[in-house]
Amino acid sequence: MDMKLLMKQAQKMQEKLQREIAELKVEASVGGGMVTVTMGGNRELQSVRIDPKVLAAQDVEMLEDLVRAAVNEANRKVEEALGEKMSGLRVPGL
Repeated sequence: MDMKLLMKQAQKMQEKLQREIAELKVEASVGGGMVTVTMGGNRELQSVRIDPKVLAAQDVEMLEDLVRAAVNEANRKVEEALGEKMSGLRVPGL
């Protein structure tokens, strides 16, 4: 197989993967929906939603734990999605 063609195909695959990562969004919810976060494929936290009932409880430690758990779960989901995308990559002809 022509090395230039192989490199061109690899570059196209890399560009496609970068676009997919940029477009990836995952959501994680914990505590029965008390805290929900959205995270992008670049692992940037995009949003945090907190049920007002959590604030009414005035339990700061619980809120901290819920936020931490939601962010960790979103990060795990991003990692899983990226792993699936990477496992699907293959250069034609190899």
